[in-house]
Amino acid sequence: MTAFPDITPAIRDRAPALRGRLLANQPLADLTWFRVGGPAQVLFTPADAEDLAVLLAALDPALPVTVIGLGSNLIVRDGGVPGVVVRLGGRAFGAVAIDGEDLRVGTALPDMRLAKAAAEAGLDGLAFFRGIPGSVGGALRMNAGAHGGETTDVLVEARGVDREGNLVTLSHAQMGFTYRHSAAPEDVIFTSALFRGRPGDRATIEAEMDRVTAAREAAQPIRERTGGSTFKNPPGGKAWQLVDAAGCRGLRVGGAQVSEMHCNFLINREGATAADIEGLGEEVRRRVRETSGVELHWEIKRIGLAADAAPL
Repeated sequence: MTAFPDITPAIRDRAPALRGRLLANQPLADLTWFRVGGPAQVLFTPADAEDLAVLLAALDPALPVTVIGLGSNLIVRDGGVPGVVVRLGGRAFGAVAIDGEDLRVGTALPDMRLAKAAAEAGLDGLAFFRGIPGSVGGALRMNAGAHGGETTDVLVEARGVDREGNLVTLSHAQMGFTYRHSAAPEDVIFTSALFRGRPGDRATIEAEMDRVTAAREAAQPIRERTGGSTFKNPPGGKAWQLVDAAGCRGLRVGGAQVSEMHCNFLINREGATAADIEGLGEEVRRRVRETSGVELHWEIKRIGLAADAAPL
């Protein structure tokens, strides 16, 4: 594996008060559902929001900073990710606090656990999170939704840290939610969120979550090495239908394949590289454009460098 220059000593010199874990040339493949990709030049796991602020305030403004969550909707390219990759985890970013109809949660909390916590508290309106395989941070960034619900429906505010190390709070209006998108500043790393449910019957909510789970298991290749929905639905249409009509169901590039179960999912079938998976996605986009005139847009986030662009 090609390594980046080790810049961790310089970072520690600039931020001696750091309490989190700082690792050089840390492999990222095992942190993604596709199980592909190169290393992070630096992987930082902060102790808490204040620790994250210390790091960001100390970094050279020109050094790239990238955030990853559970890796469920992510392709890390084979050349790895230059700069600092931040991954939130642990108790500080996975906690749940309930006050009446409000849930304050850390952004490393898996969406499925958010749904469960709301159900256990008898709070309705968040059961749709049971069908989203990411974390709260990703849901905020992309207005994640499923089964008729979206993040925008239940979010009150989000807290985070900006690139200069300032602690910020963004109201629902400031998040600027649209379909699978947030207009929140790109440099903000979300650390917690406040959601509001409504009183409901726990048994009824849990039954709805069971329905969501059954529908997902019946329609999606959730036991494969996949990245979830690959393309956003175009206005008035369904991405999977366009992919299917373009003859791409089961299409392969290297070790990557379009799922035959749900053709808006790509699968690492046989030792695929990140280049195989991304290349397959681009070939699907090309065929859909040629057959329908529709330009599909990636829903999966792609980060890092191609293998031939990695440092020597």
